[in-house]
Amino acid sequence: MTETQLKNLLQAYKAGQVDLDTVMGHLKTLKEEDLGFAKVDHHRALRNGFPEVIFGQGKTKEQVAAIASRLAAAGSTVLVTRTTREVYQEVAARLPAAEFNELARTIVVAAGEIKPTGGRVAVLSAGTADLPVAEEAAVTAAVMGNEVERIYDVGVAGIHRLLGRVELVRRADVVIVVAGMEGALASVVAGLVDRPVIAVPTSIGYGASFGGLAALLTMLNSCAAGIGVVNIDNGFGAAALATAITRLKKV
Repeated sequence: MTETQLKNLLQAYKAGQVDLDTVMGHLKTLKEEDLGFAKVDHHRALRNGFPEVIFGQGKTKEQVAAIASRLAAAGSTVLVTRTTREVYQEVAARLPAAEFNELARTIVVAAGEIKPTGGRVAVLSAGTADLPVAEEAAVTAAVMGNEVERIYDVGVAGIHRLLGRVELVRRADVVIVVAGMEGALASVVAGLVDRPVIAVPTSIGYGASFGGLAALLTMLNSCAAGIGVVNIDNGFGAAALATAITRLKKV
C-alpha cells in the first residue's frame, strides 16, 4: 500500500464510503505476508516510497510469480530485476499486464499510472556492452516516477560523442554513469556538470579488469567532486539512490 492509497482509504472511511471492517482488512496487510519461502513486505512503500522489489536471481520462476502476485494483489507496482524470459512467462500467466525488458532483465507490472516525482535522471553508458546495467537503471528510475533520458555509447574512447550531448546531460537532476573497462567516464562527466553523479562500475572488460574491480577502484579514487559509487553492475541501486535525491525536490 502506498501513502496515496492509505490516504484515500482513510478519507473514504471519514466520508462514510467504506466501513471500519474494510479499513481494518486493508491495514492488516501492512505487516509482512508469510509465503513460507518468502515474507512479502507490504509496508515498504509507506516507509521507503516504493514497494518491495523482487531480486529474481536465484529464485525459481514459481517463487517470483508467487511474490509478484501477492504484491500486485495488495495494489503495489511490481518490479523484478535480474530475471529471464522464462520467469516472465510464468509471471505473465498470472499477471497479464506484466512487461518484460529483455535487455534490462526486468519485469514491471504497474499498479495504475506511475506517480511522477518531478525528477529528471540521465543514464549514460560508456559502451554498448554496458547496456544491460544501464537499462536496469533506466527502467528502475522510470518505474519509480522519474523522467529518464538515455544517452548511450558515449565512452572516453570517443569523447566527442559525450561532448556533443553535455547540454542534454546538464538538464538532468541526477546523472547515472555506467562504465566498465577502466571506468573513467564517471570522472569526465563529474568534471563537466554541477549535478550529483552516481557511478556504476560494470563487470565488462578484459582479464585485468578483474570482473569490474578495476572500474570500481577508478570511480572510488576519482579526483572529480560530487561522485557517489554503487556496487559492480548495480543499476538498480543507482536508480534507487537517484530517486531518493529527486524526491527531495518535493520537500
